[in-house]
Amino acid sequence: MNMLPTGVLPASVTPFLDSGVVDHVGVAHLISWFRAQGCAGIVLAGTNGEGPSLSAIEKRDLIKVAAPLAQGLPVVLGVATSSLNEAAWSCESARKAGASAALVMPPTYFREASEDGIACWFEQLLRETTLPVLLYNIPQRTGFTFSPDLVHRLCQHDGIAGIKDSSGNAENLVSFSQAAAGKYRYVGDERLLLDALAAGWSGTISGAANILAGWLAPIVSEWEEARTSAETKFAYIKPALEALKASPQPVANKWLLQKQGVIESAAGRLPLFTLPESDGEALWELLGKFLPAD
Repeated sequence: MNMLPTGVLPASVTPFLDSGVVDHVGVAHLISWFRAQGCAGIVLAGTNGEGPSLSAIEKRDLIKVAAPLAQGLPVVLGVATSSLNEAAWSCESARKAGASAALVMPPTYFREASEDGIACWFEQLLRETTLPVLLYNIPQRTGFTFSPDLVHRLCQHDGIAGIKDSSGNAENLVSFSQAAAGKYRYVGDERLLLDALAAGWSGTISGAANILAGWLAPIVSEWEEARTSAETKFAYIKPALEALKASPQPVANKWLLQKQGVIESAAGRLPLFTLPESDGEALWELLGKFLPAD
């Protein structure tokens, strides 16, 4: 199984051209940006990457472009579909293009599905792909919550690399650590980062890392050897994390990245609109002291 890193993996935005197509040059700029900020890998086409608004073909092409440019940084593809065939095809296409893993949401259209049905869906996916799979617990989007029992059942399979938990439920930090023992565990709610590190988690797959990776990466890297420094940095950026959490995403991250010259356009893909200029300027004023100097 491909090794995944400890540290900060940004849940990257997906830049678009004015024509609406994916801006592959912008993707290259983002990869350079993340590398310079100390990121350990990159997640593409996840929640912050508007993955559900991208076609399977677009995701395949995104990985084809990104994997060679990453130059050793692990690249993870977000997969969000209730179609088992599409999920398997996306995972295999990503594997062939050089991805290290897939971050897979559970199938959620049929709310009548049992936990056993969800487990069987993932187990069938593992029979159809050899790409390592990260489970993605984000009940506020999917309406489905992974239980510790389900996490434990799935983590018995070699093909499950671990889990990202974006629930914001601090109780999961202990229960998922036990259920996914020996696997990678990434917290999605950055406000729980210190608690996650204290519980032995691997780091964070982070939407806020689009903007604050330069702060988040050293917090994780310093945790074991310079814990006081990590705690001080975290306390300092906590207001910035709260501000980003309270902002409409991913369009707020896109606006801030454009403002810094990292991407050309802040446009989202319908049904999302670009962040209003007044909202962006207010956020810029609030976050300015946390952002890299020119």
